[in-house]
Amino acid sequence: VQLQASGGGLVQAGGSLRLSCAASGSILGIILMGWYRQAPGKQREMVATITSGGRTSYADSVKGRFIISRDNAKNTVYLQMNSLKPEDTAVYYCNYRSAFREYWGQGTLVTVSS
Repeated sequence: VQLQASGGGLVQAGGSLRLSCAASGSILGIILMGWYRQAPGKQREMVATITSGGRTSYADSVKGRFIISRDNAKNTVYLQMNSLKPEDTAVYYCNYRSAFREYWGQGTLVTVSS
């Protein structure tokens, strides 16, 4: 099973992007879906997560601007990013966790110009 992230690109500050992540096959028992990002020269950090029950968690830096959602039937997770800032520039990775293992997407680049 592979995760395919899409939706990244170049956007001006203040703009919006919507990331999507879909699994190529069936993954049973997904507990948590999330988005992480890694900027050049920095460690990967959590951006947002959502549980199977819909409970969400956000990094302080994106609260009020980003919204994570999921479609359980499609095993797909989304990240709506609004009011983007240059410091949001990074490679964004999706992550799925089940009781048995963890899956990572290949990453999608988001570049926010000032």
